[in-house]
Amino acid sequence: MKAKSLLKSLVILSLLVSSVLANDSTNLTKASAKVQSIINKFKLEIVDYNYTKAKIGKGTHNSAKAILVDARPNKKYKVGTIPSAINIPDTDYKEFVNQLKDTAKNKEIIVFCGGWNCGKSPKVANMLKKDGFTNVKLYQAGEPEWSKRNYKEVHLVVTKAAQANNSAVLIDARPYKMFLAETIAGAISIPDTKVEELKGRFPIHQNEKIIVFCGGYKCAKSHKVANKLISMGYRDVNVFAGGLPKWKKAGLSTTKSAGEATSKKASAKPMISENGAKLGLDEGSIDGEWLNGFIKENKVPDFIQIVDVTDPSEFKNGHIKGAINIPAEKLSAKQLYAKLPKGKTIVFNCTAGGRSIEAWTKLKEAKFDVSEIFYFDANVDCKGTKCKIEVNEALGI
Repeated sequence: MKAKSLLKSLVILSLLVSSVLANDSTNLTKASAKVQSIINKFKLEIVDYNYTKAKIGKGTHNSAKAILVDARPNKKYKVGTIPSAINIPDTDYKEFVNQLKDTAKNKEIIVFCGGWNCGKSPKVANMLKKDGFTNVKLYQAGEPEWSKRNYKEVHLVVTKAAQANNSAVLIDARPYKMFLAETIAGAISIPDTKVEELKGRFPIHQNEKIIVFCGGYKCAKSHKVANKLISMGYRDVNVFAGGLPKWKKAGLSTTKSAGEATSKKASAKPMISENGAKLGLDEGSIDGEWLNGFIKENKVPDFIQIVDVTDPSEFKNGHIKGAINIPAEKLSAKQLYAKLPKGKTIVFNCTAGGRSIEAWTKLKEAKFDVSEIFYFDANVDCKGTKCKIEVNEALGI
C-alpha cells in the first residue's frame, strides 16, 4: 500500500512539474497557432531569454554583441525596451529601417515585440531578411518576459514625466564630484563604485519605480547599478540611457541651471470631448482610469462604443463587455473609418495598447475627423468578458 501511495504521489508531482513547465514564459513553445504559422512560413529561428541577455553585453548601445530590434509602436518602445534596442515598428518599417543602412548584412539581429502572441516581430524579421540581412533571429517571448526578469531602457519622455510627477526614484550613477557639479534635479547620488557602501539609500519597497542614468549612451555605470538593483530583488528598474547629456540637449532643467526648467506639468484641468468623454494626457488617448472605472462597474456610457481592433480569434477568446470587433491592422484608413459606428464616441482597444494607438494614428494621418475617436492605452487580458485591465501611465506626449 505504501508503495502504491508513493507511486501515486510521484505521478501527481510529475504532473504538477509538467504543468509549471508548460506555463513557464521561458518555454519556447508558447506562440499562438497564428503567430507560429508566420514563424514557420518565414523559417525564423527563436532564441530565449538567456541567449538574448548574453547578447546585450554591458547594456550600452556600443557594447551589444547583436543588434536588438523592437518591432512595437514607437510609443511602446519609448516607455520601456530591452537595453541597447533600436526601434523598427512593423507599420513604419521603411521609415525606421534606415538605422541599419551602414550595418553589415551578416550582422546578428534579434527582433522582439510584445510577447508570444505578437506577430510584429516575425513580420519585421521577414522584412529584414528580404532586405538581405542573413542572420536574423526572434526573441519571441519579448518585452513582457524581459521586463519581469530584468531592467528596461526608457526614453527621455519617461524620465521627464517621472521627474515632473515625482513618480520614480532618479539615481545618478556617475562619480559624486560630477553629481555635485550638475545633475537632474531631484536625483540622488549612488556612484556605481559605491553601491555596496550606499545601498541603504535604495528604496525600502522593492516595487518602487527606479530610473538610473549616467553620462550618456556609451556610459555603462547606470547599467551596473541597474544590474545590482535587479540582483537585490527590485522589480521596476529602468535605465535612462541618454543620461544627463540627452537631458541637457533637450533644454531641460538641471541643478546647475537653477530652476530654468522648460519641463512643465500638464494642466490639471480635465479635458472633455464634445460628447462628454474624459481625455488622457497623451494625444488621442482616453483617460484610462476614467474609462476603466466604468468597465469595472459594467456601466460604460451609452455614447461610447469600444472597438476591439484585434484579430477575430483573439476577440473570440475574450474582450471587454459591449465591445465590437473591427480588425484594423489590414484595413486602410478609409475602410476602417467606414466600418466605425456613426454618432458614437469611439474608443479603440487591443491587448497592450499598441494596435489601438496604430488604428488611431492611421485615421489621424489620413486626415479623418478624430475629435470623437480615441485609443485606450492599457494592458487588457480577458477570458470571455471577464477582464483584468492595467492602465498604462500617461506620458503627456
